Amino acid sequence: MELALLFGVFLALLLIGAPVAIAMLCASVVNLFYIGLPGIIAAQRMVDSLNSFPLLAVPFFILAGVIMNQAGLTRRLIEVSRAFVGHRPGGTAQVNVLASIFFSGISGSASADTAAIGSMLIPAMKKEGYDPGFAAGITAASSTIGPIIPPSIGMVIYATITEMSIGRLFLAGIVPGLLIGLALMVLVHFMAKRRGYPRSERVPMRARVRVTLAALPALLAPVILLGGIFTGFYTPTEAGVVACLYGIGVGLFVYRDLTVRSLLGVCAHAVEMTALPMVILASASVFAFLLSLHGFGNMIVDVLGWFDPSPTMLLLLIVVMLLLIGLIVEGLAAMIIFVPVFMPLVGAFGLDELQLALIVMVTLLIGTVTPPVGIQLYISGAVGGVAVRDVEVWPFVSAMLVVVLMLVFLPELVTYVPDRLMGAGG
Repeated sequence: MELALLFGVFLALLLIGAPVAIAMLCASVVNLFYIGLPGIIAAQRMVDSLNSFPLLAVPFFILAGVIMNQAGLTRRLIEVSRAFVGHRPGGTAQVNVLASIFFSGISGSASADTAAIGSMLIPAMKKEGYDPGFAAGITAASSTIGPIIPPSIGMVIYATITEMSIGRLFLAGIVPGLLIGLALMVLVHFMAKRRGYPRSERVPMRARVRVTLAALPALLAPVILLGGIFTGFYTPTEAGVVACLYGIGVGLFVYRDLTVRSLLGVCAHAVEMTALPMVILASASVFAFLLSLHGFGNMIVDVLGWFDPSPTMLLLLIVVMLLLIGLIVEGLAAMIIFVPVFMPLVGAFGLDELQLALIVMVTLLIGTVTPPVGIQLYISGAVGGVAVRDVEVWPFVSAMLVVVLMLVFLPELVTYVPDRLMGAGG
């Protein structure tokens, strides 16, 4: 009865249009009072969930992304991408994906990627004759690479929930992130040829070298951040601070696109972007606490025990479940709610926790580009002036699903890099 009430109130509030964070918090408070616990528990859980040193990385990486966009690093990354892939079929769409791969090594945020790259490339693609829905769709889809290739805000939160190694999670995301980028670029190639989308002229090698050298400070940012993390020179949280300082230094003294006066506006924008995930995280922690209190995780294990699925079949069931959840629940909230539920399955069914982590993250990121609650869908539509119903996402979702299935059947795609660099289980 308690679980039915919790989910019932939550879904009812979602159906009447309440924000996800408010729906989770209200459902949790109602449930607390129903079972006779004081409402102050909700406040305590919210504060405790945010009182974490690793989570300090989240606002710092968000701020770093905003700084580097304002400082001109994003524009230089797009110029490098255009020099190397702009001549291929669907050139600017290919640039969109490659720029997202580059930018993912800086911000770790899909929303930052969508806003930064979309504001530059969606209008350009529309002028070149791309369908507006296609331009917004590829921008939303490519932005999901940001939280997969390290550094990743989502991985910091996942590691905080599960007490996994952030370094191993970061390394595990490299191959899946690159696979998604490759899958999207292959799909763009064939769609562009079929639809007759334009391509740019091939850039001479000398010009490529010149553009690359001009963008070297931007290209070095991921190397500096990840190199420091993996060598143990600084923690992921400290890397967020380094990213901010590096972006300010490059923006003020190298590219000079950033001014001291503009830093106040940059910080204000970063605060706005930080508020949403933090409120969702705090509210979802209360909801997840009640699920644990009511034994929801044990119920899932018991139900699955009746079917006795193989690890591969169980992962496929989790993928289907998360795809459905992603249609109605924001990705970060779904991760905080359901990851603690899935973790007992690791021991009970012999799952690899790294493989499970990447499958969960990539599948939930698919939910951020699918209606009706896909946040990247709304951002790309707003940036490009395209109605959400006209954003073309399903071909790109199909490409991402192929990668998810590869992760299910080929766990080495996830585990090989961290095992080689940090040792098995290190």
